[in-house]
Amino acid sequence: MDDRLRAVGDRLLAAARDAKAYGLAAAHIGEVAPIVVISAEVEPRSYRLLFNPRIATVASETAKGEEGSVSLPGARVEVERPVWAEIGFMDGAGERRTARLEGFEARVALHEIEQMQGIFFLDRVSRLKREMALRKARKLAG
Repeated sequence: MDDRLRAVGDRLLAAARDAKAYGLAAAHIGEVAPIVVISAEVEPRSYRLLFNPRIATVASETAKGEEGSVSLPGARVEVERPVWAEIGFMDGAGERRTARLEGFEARVALHEIEQMQGIFFLDRVSRLKREMALRKARKLAG
């Protein structure tokens, strides 16, 4: 943990608030850094920065939920994910933490950590669903 990572975290948090995003990975603001911001709530959003996050373990039980991305407005698809996840991360002070996240917060964290690792949410759905989502996003973009 250093001042540069904290500064990227501050920018990422500001970008999430501005976009009213449920979560963002540093790549969304053009940074290659192991940082994500997630929200525990749909409304009002309550953001948490996770530095160097890693997925420690996940539930065997899964549920479908709608997901999208600020980088592809209008593309929303049902994605199946574990109902809870245990996430290891560092906080802004550089302290190693572990949190068990459930439901919506787990979905957002898994989505953003995968994004940080180069896995886009559309990679988790069938080719047909991916193509339909991309067509819709293109149509909305004009």
